[in-house]
Amino acid sequence: MATTTGYADILKAPYAARLLTGTLVGRLPNATASIAIVLFVRAAGGSYSLAGALAAVYGIGTAVGQPLLGRAVDLYGQPRVQLPAAVLSAAGMALLVLAGTDSPALAYPAVALAGVFTPPLEGGLRALWPGVLGSEERVHRAYALDAVAQEVMFTLGPLLVTLLVALRSPAAALLVINAIGVLGALSVVLSRPSRQWRSAPREAHWLGALRSPGLLALLAAFLFIGAALGSITVAGIAYADDRGREAVYGWLMAALGLGALIGGLGYGARQWAGTPERRLRAIVALLALCYLPLMATPGVLAMSGLSALAGVFLAPALACAFIVVDRHAPRGTVTEAFSWLVTTFGVGAALGTAAAGPAVALGGTAAGFAVAAGGGAAALLVLLATGRVLRAPAGPADATIRTENDPSGAAQPGFSSGHQA
Repeated sequence: MATTTGYADILKAPYAARLLTGTLVGRLPNATASIAIVLFVRAAGGSYSLAGALAAVYGIGTAVGQPLLGRAVDLYGQPRVQLPAAVLSAAGMALLVLAGTDSPALAYPAVALAGVFTPPLEGGLRALWPGVLGSEERVHRAYALDAVAQEVMFTLGPLLVTLLVALRSPAAALLVINAIGVLGALSVVLSRPSRQWRSAPREAHWLGALRSPGLLALLAAFLFIGAALGSITVAGIAYADDRGREAVYGWLMAALGLGALIGGLGYGARQWAGTPERRLRAIVALLALCYLPLMATPGVLAMSGLSALAGVFLAPALACAFIVVDRHAPRGTVTEAFSWLVTTFGVGAALGTAAAGPAVALGGTAAGFAVAAGGGAAALLVLLATGRVLRAPAGPADATIRTENDPSGAAQPGFSSGHQA
């Protein structure tokens, strides 16, 4: 009951439900791009190599564009960046549909355009939460709700694509999904919180958010967490192939998402003592530990249970990381900082996918899951090794960080006095 009441309290806040829904809908093209591109290319007669290359170009474009657009949002506000970016990204996908697979010279720039201009709605929403929700406890619970909602979107999004493909065609799916994404971005930027939000004045520095040692440490850790998650995708396919049943892969991914859903809801349901940096280390340690049993590759029912267990600490890790980003982002760089987290996680997932393929080829399915376990362990080692720079901010310089990114400046409920969050 406490969980339901807490989340209902957040969604009842003015504009909260609209911002969360609009952001999720606006990010739908990004969540479905890989599968939508592959299905489109294959239906048009293109090879898997071309499909994979185009999907990779889109991913690289997104990784490059997110922090740059995030910095632009911090400098010029959300409406002037988010909506034009969403329109340009959708235009890139429309150009891909027009170009087809017979003109790679046009197809590659088209998906690059779509990727680079993917709007940084995720970082933008987290910059809006403090002003919309006010209290620190509600903001932290919103971060957990945000992480859970992402898991739902990344599960339902591909299903929506396949439904549109079945009803019409892969080309229609690409166009419809991206049109829906523009509508989501439009809903966000027309809201009063988005129109009125302004970043605090920032120090002119070419590194922007990356001049924060604490943020760099966090990004390094989440590069490996992303790698772990990306490797599970490939290892899961190999596991399904071993069983001779393609549907098994869907069950494993659904179980992983269900575990993340349960973990995220549970994490946001209570108040936590201690600093979020220390809490993040504990969560990542549990996350890494839960990846280890996957290497046993038992029967499908047991493997589904292990997949759910592997997902339990993912959403809490993300939600806690959002708080840490908020605490360590230099003044005036909050959207950029969140966008860097998105980019790093995505790059890590791509690296994990690339590493798991050879691992499966050399050592079988268990070796693919070993890459995930190694990624989790590496993330924990990074957090342990950088504990000094990730210590809770203290002092006048850090007070300016709290003034911008956490206007309430109050102690997180459940914290001992002297610990700010």
